[in-house]
Parts: sequence; C-alpha cells; structure tokens
Amino acid sequence: MGQVVSKANNYLSVPASNGDRRIIKSERMRAYEKSFALQCQLYRDKNIDRPFKLHIIVFESTWSYDLDNALKGVLDNLQYCHAITNDNLCVAINARKAIDRQNPRIVYAIEELEPKLF
Repeated sequence: MGQVVSKANNYLSVPASNGDRRIIKSERMRAYEKSFALQCQLYRDKNIDRPFKLHIIVFESTWSYDLDNALKGVLDNLQYCHAITNDNLCVAINARKAIDRQNPRIVYAIEELEPKLF
C-alpha cells in the first residue's frame, strides 16, 4: 500500500567526512522501504536465489509517475526485505500501470523460473 517512491528522485548527494561526496537515500525513500518490508508478508525472507519473472500492476496516484522508476524501486525493495537475493536475477517483467488516486499501491507476484538446486 502507498505510492511507490521513485528511485531516480530520492537519492541525495551529501558531503562525506573525507571531503568527497556520498549518495544517501532520502527520508521518504527510507520510510517507503520500511513500509514495504512490513507489508511484504508472502515473500519477506524467502531469499529467492534463482531467475524469476516479476508480474506487477502499479496503481499510481496520478499519471505523472513513470512506470520504469517504480519497477526499479520495487526490485530494490524486494532485495531490501530479502524476498530476493539480487535484483539482477529478474529475467522478465510483466508490468502494467493503473491509476487509483485514493489508494496507490502495487500488486505483484514473483514467478520462480528454475528449480532450486541444493
């Protein structure tokens, strides 16, 4: 539940102690990560470690949000809550954007494509 936070617009460049600059997540991005992890009941800590396909509908609050930025954020959050071990294992995405001004959210499923070998 909630508006997906765009990865592209929620990282900040801040001074580092050594005089360089470093990139940090915005407070909005950190809050969305925590919310996502709490809501990710089915997949949290599943640690999918083989190729998978992501099926997703992104219900945005307005048409102004980009679907591709939402997908990057969702994949990062799936990794953050240990649903997947690495987002580079995603080999296909079946995605659709829809509008729900009152209730922005995502609906998704992860389809594991190869059997797990032990």
